[in-house]
Amino acid sequence: MDTRIVDHPAFRLVGHAARVPLIHHGVNPHIQQHVAALSAEEHLRLKALGNTEPSGLLAVSDDLHPDLDEGSELTYLHGVAVSPDTPIPGGFDFIEVPAGMWVVIRTAGPYPQTLQKTWAAAAAEWFPSNPWRLRPGPEIVAALKPMNDFSTSTCELWLPIEPA
Repeated sequence: MDTRIVDHPAFRLVGHAARVPLIHHGVNPHIQQHVAALSAEEHLRLKALGNTEPSGLLAVSDDLHPDLDEGSELTYLHGVAVSPDTPIPGGFDFIEVPAGMWVVIRTAGPYPQTLQKTWAAAAAEWFPSNPWRLRPGPEIVAALKPMNDFSTSTCELWLPIEPA
């Protein structure tokens, strides 16, 4: 598993948010519809705003139910990461993210299956063999290679962690 630990200063996640149900397998049609409703110009506007890691357009899941029950609601934000002092233009939602540690897991392959398998492997293999546990905070997917056709992608999965 291609992982690295990052100690990241506070930042904001800025973009367009929606409450959606958690779906464990396959593409979440509610998220897909939310993203598809954004214009190409809005994607460019978001990309121009991002100024810190994780870089690029981000898929953010926040306010997840602790048990991760299928069908439970979460906040999905399609956006970018910005420094805390970056002015946020009108019309955007944002999430304040405090400073903290993150495990960053790089993955490549069919989307979303490879990403789902990576998360499962992190839960079953990485966390039990490392001195870290998840802490409250958003889960972030940074697309390094664009998902133009929602079929393949190179991504980084950013998970908030703290010492176990």
